Amino acid sequence: MLFVDCKMVDILRGRRRLRVSVCKPPCSFWFLLLFGVGGLVLFIHLQDLSDMVLQQAPGVKFRGSTQSRQEQCAQFSDRVNQRSEEGDIDPISPMQLPDSQWKRQAATPGSREHDSSSQQVTKRHRKLLKTSPVLRPHTNSSQSPSSSSSSRRLSDVQESRRRIIREVCGKYRSNISRTITPHHVSRIYVEDRHKLLYCEVPKAGCSNWKRVLMVLAGVANSTREINHVAVHYDNHLKRLDSFDHQGITKRLETYTKVLFIREPMERLVSAFRDKFESPNSYYHPVFGKPIISKYRVNASQTALKTGSGVTFREFIHYLLDVHRPVGMDIHWEAANQLCSPCHLHYDFIGKVETLEEDANFLLRKIGAPENLAYPSFKDGNPKAARTSTQITQHYFSLLNASERQRAYDFYYMDYLMFNYSKPYKDLY
Repeated sequence: MLFVDCKMVDILRGRRRLRVSVCKPPCSFWFLLLFGVGGLVLFIHLQDLSDMVLQQAPGVKFRGSTQSRQEQCAQFSDRVNQRSEEGDIDPISPMQLPDSQWKRQAATPGSREHDSSSQQVTKRHRKLLKTSPVLRPHTNSSQSPSSSSSSRRLSDVQESRRRIIREVCGKYRSNISRTITPHHVSRIYVEDRHKLLYCEVPKAGCSNWKRVLMVLAGVANSTREINHVAVHYDNHLKRLDSFDHQGITKRLETYTKVLFIREPMERLVSAFRDKFESPNSYYHPVFGKPIISKYRVNASQTALKTGSGVTFREFIHYLLDVHRPVGMDIHWEAANQLCSPCHLHYDFIGKVETLEEDANFLLRKIGAPENLAYPSFKDGNPKAARTSTQITQHYFSLLNASERQRAYDFYYMDYLMFNYSKPYKDLY
């Protein structure tokens, strides 16, 4: 009986052990479970990291660290802002995501850029967009960094020239009437197709600028086709004062207003050489005869009859005389008197000293044909050398200090408005 009881106890114990062994999972199960959970956590973490890599700026290397996500985002924003300040990238306002940003580099098979699903805006993207500026690619892929830098430099030059004119007008011409009369716009030519207003300053490249305007207007196909007579006497271009008040006002408000000027003394010498040292059927009798008659002692009858042979000193005496024997002429009138920059706020101020660069920059800005460039050929007296700084100094060396000073005073406002330096050290 005792033996039977012991046997039953053993059987019951065996069942308990069997039940316990069945209910207890093996160690391999727990290992696989932990391995799966760890892999899932790692996958989620790597997914977040890849999202951040997609948002980083070109050239900014991402480094994994134990920092918090907020610290990583802050560092990323600082790096992008630093590159933006250095001019490497152009920031745009937050919450804008340009599609072309994803196409900046050609996609390769196997890369995330090759997968169209990578372009979807994730929560991580939106978080970064709220904390840092997004990069915008240049729309003109053909524009090189050097040309972009040159364009910015020329734009800065234009802003500086406009600012100086505003300051000089505010200081010296603040009390003048702001009413614009036909006289103020009488030297301005109109090109309606490209909405351009050009103020003519003689001896500052005006002949070739008229050729450019004629090509822009469709009058000619090339500047080479237009001769001197067609430029100055065929009236292919309209002047602004030929329009009514409404037409003048509308064009002044909506068109690009352009002015090209030249160093005043050099422009004066150029005008003298062109009109008095070369045969001229108009300036010799109209200006030469009265100048010789008043300022030359013991003038010959031939000189009095023809008006030829006016000297530079005689010409300067005529220019500075308040009782001139003959009136002024646009070829030596001050540029600020011809174009009224204190009344008309010019959008573009070019200079002969940087003529080719300024002119072609302007043509690109107004959308001129790509094959149109400012012509470099000499219009009048093609065999004569261009008036240079050295030639100008030679002519003014024929004058005494008082005459040079008075000539400088005559063009003083041009020197101030257009930021030219004093041409001679003895001037005050």
